[in-house]
Amino acid sequence: MSFIKGFKVADQELSAGTTLLHEGENSAFVYTVRSGWAIRYKLLEDGRRQVLNFVLPGDLIGLQASLFSEMEHSVETLTPVGVCCFPRERFLELAQEGAGLAFDVIWLTAREEQAISEHLLSVGQRTALERVAYVLLYLHDRLALLEKVRDGAFEAPFSQQLLADVLGLSLVHTNKTLRKLVDRGFVRWTQGTIHLVNLADLRELACYPRRRPQRRPFL
Repeated sequence: MSFIKGFKVADQELSAGTTLLHEGENSAFVYTVRSGWAIRYKLLEDGRRQVLNFVLPGDLIGLQASLFSEMEHSVETLTPVGVCCFPRERFLELAQEGAGLAFDVIWLTAREEQAISEHLLSVGQRTALERVAYVLLYLHDRLALLEKVRDGAFEAPFSQQLLADVLGLSLVHTNKTLRKLVDRGFVRWTQGTIHLVNLADLRELACYPRRRPQRRPFL
């Protein structure tokens, strides 16, 4: 931990709507998220957007730019976000310092790959109803590990349009599908809060993977 503190060059506070990393560009820093919400996304030339994943506290971002010549996706904040900044050119020192730190970095990247694989399965094979149920359960489980879920309810600082960009659906289709879950009594979404009801049946509906959630390292 003392090495991590010495390796970190700054803490940074970002306002909502800040693009921290740009696709196609490099970055002088690798970041770990201390607080807040962000998204990883890719854009087509005509402006269509695919949200790849949500970024939450404990996540590592900017690793692509430390290993390759440029970022393959962008990162934008949804809420005020606090990050720790680590110099890109010194990042390999982190892995060389010890097996424990190297494993933490590998764990975080492997967990991101696992999430992307599941999201790709959703876009390719899950029905619209299953997709919406899946992503809400995914957020519930991630936030539960961060102790940010209370009685099935959690903060949802994003619009239905952003949810549509996650799901690969139109806004209209997303709205109608979400309404079905609300009407069936599975979900309540009010004033920026999502409340999931009857988690067992919702997991069955979503064909949700039955794996034990694991606590992530927090660099």
